[in-house]
Amino acid sequence: MGIGRGEAVAARRRDLWALVWDWAKTLLLCLAVALPLRMYVLESFTIDGSCMRPTLVTGQRVFVWKLSYLWSAPARGDIIVFRYPLDPSRDYVKRVIGLPGETVEIRNGVVYIDGRALDERAYPVTPDRRRYPNLPPRLIPEGHLFVLGDNRPESEDSRVWGLVPLENVKGRAVLLWWPVWQATWLG
Repeated sequence: MGIGRGEAVAARRRDLWALVWDWAKTLLLCLAVALPLRMYVLESFTIDGSCMRPTLVTGQRVFVWKLSYLWSAPARGDIIVFRYPLDPSRDYVKRVIGLPGETVEIRNGVVYIDGRALDERAYPVTPDRRRYPNLPPRLIPEGHLFVLGDNRPESEDSRVWGLVPLENVKGRAVLLWWPVWQATWLG
């Protein structure tokens, strides 16, 4: 005895719904994992502008580790992504230079922290120091950071718009991942 036409249609319908349900479960599982990861752990940001040249340039993408400052504070030299203090809907990327409780000053293109010249050989800072504006000594209060772009002559940073509140920091840029052939560990 064979399967009737009605039974064959019902079987195909059950198979179709099983396939749809299987795809829906997979999609829901992916969303359940990906959304919290993006919101709380790791997020990709696209670089827009030349303020961090030569380290980062327009069109490159970096992964930002959002948990990096959960148990420790930002360190000098970290590249961070943060909400721009004058317009929190925009994200900026800069390098941490001054920490809470320190005094920052810039004279003749040299950055001074608590009166001592900052050794910036580890950072690929734009070498044209004649174009850096001077900055009188400035005490960084608790809960704030002083940040600069690596392309100092072209960067709008703490010299222009002030300090970054720690609560604006989204995380530390850890990996330049796009384009793939330029992939670099940032921290």
